[in-house]
Amino acid sequence: MKVQLVSNLLDANSAIAHDLRQGFSRRGIFVLNLMSAPGAGKTTILERTVELLRERLRIAVIEGDICTTIDAERIARQGVPAVQINTEGACHLDAHMIARALETLPLDLLDLLIIENVGNLVCPAEFDLGEDLKAMVISVTEGNDKPAKYPLMFHEARAILANKIDLLPYTNFDLAVLRRDLDELNPEAPLFPVSARTGEGLEAWADWLAAAVKNKQSTTAAD
Repeated sequence: MKVQLVSNLLDANSAIAHDLRQGFSRRGIFVLNLMSAPGAGKTTILERTVELLRERLRIAVIEGDICTTIDAERIARQGVPAVQINTEGACHLDAHMIARALETLPLDLLDLLIIENVGNLVCPAEFDLGEDLKAMVISVTEGNDKPAKYPLMFHEARAILANKIDLLPYTNFDLAVLRRDLDELNPEAPLFPVSARTGEGLEAWADWLAAAVKNKQSTTAAD
């Protein structure tokens, strides 16, 4: 049956993700799974995040896309290790893909691993990658209906970035409505209004992420 097949697939993925999470914890690596719809601007946000944190943290990036190495090449220009995963049609990354990509990364020399998932508002939220947290990017050009249409994505994220706020005057997007909807779906998730183009709001996001990394490292050291 289709339902049983999906269940088996998720169970197998969860087992690999569990092993990945244990390996990351032993090394003190914080892992972020960055998700969004196509075109929301998450690669540019990722570039900006790396730029803000690369002097404070040792960072590597895994880029997920259906095809091409364009995004990994962009990130590599920031001076950090970057690995491209091409899913060849799959709409999400899974734990097995991440395990294979890790073979080419200097894991013992990392503080932060950022995984940029395939642009999709459905599947990525369902597949555990061994990450510490998921973050969700929504652009103001997408409209206010996305949390209602794709609640799992917004429920699973531990941080929400509202990108392209420099375009707010040219849209009917309402940040207050987004915060209201998040309060119903995910009230504990902080909301970061940002512009990847101008850099507005990104320092607050980067500081929050750096604090999360340091908190994990302190906890790991104490254990």
